[in-house]
Amino acid sequence: MNTKQTELKRLLNSERPLVVPDAYDMLSARLIQAAGFRAVQCSGYSFSLNNLYKNERALSFQKNLEITEGIVRAVDLPVMADGEDGYAAGEEFLANIRRFIQTGIAGINIEDQILHDKTSAEKIVPANVMIEKISMVRTLKKSLGIPDFIVNARTDALGAFSDRKKSMEVAVRRANTYLEAGADLCFVTNIKTKHELTFFTAEVNGPLSVAAGLEYNIQEFDINDCRELGIARVSLPSLLLFSTLNTLRKNLEHIKQDGGFAEILKEDGVLTDTAYLRQILEP
Repeated sequence: MNTKQTELKRLLNSERPLVVPDAYDMLSARLIQAAGFRAVQCSGYSFSLNNLYKNERALSFQKNLEITEGIVRAVDLPVMADGEDGYAAGEEFLANIRRFIQTGIAGINIEDQILHDKTSAEKIVPANVMIEKISMVRTLKKSLGIPDFIVNARTDALGAFSDRKKSMEVAVRRANTYLEAGADLCFVTNIKTKHELTFFTAEVNGPLSVAAGLEYNIQEFDINDCRELGIARVSLPSLLLFSTLNTLRKNLEHIKQDGGFAEILKEDGVLTDTAYLRQILEP
């Protein structure tokens, strides 16, 4: 029995919402743990930026797997992988999910966005393709004896159509269909406003997962809003990486312009908290 899988399932059932900051490497994962969060989400988007790729399409399955495995080793918390679209279909898809599970993850995101089929002009796969993938993972869970392993089915329907109303209708249908197919929760990405957040909370017939702290919604709703609405899970896909980059940029500008450290000390106080550093490096 994988105790982290059981713990993640327990947390999803007991916390509303379960807040899972997204790690982009081993150090960020340790920071999440040191801050007292209960679980870690991997972010393929942040993985790609942190490795100087222009987008997630350039992030290979092997690279994703390597970073995910390092994050799992770095923390004592349940980790959810970003499985993207599985990097394949059919038996190859199933083999890839099996390799993700072998890293020790407690759950995985699988999405209907088309990332790795370079020939497709569509943005999302047909719903039956995603249903088949969910079914395959359910069968794999049974064969491996890991009933508590969490499958977070993500729909990118909100970004697939120019008509926002149509996009919302398709996203609701897909979310409910994926839950009916056996997903443990459904992740509706690209929710922009609190009105949309409230809409999906009412229309999705099961545990809902959303992303917050993004450029397009950080001023629209926060974790407290998600808590009031009873949302099951909130991820923060790029907040840590972007806030880190912003601090690095400002500090480098101060050093370049001033030749001193006064502005850095004014903003950050004691630059290095050795006790905190030890806590991160020796959890």
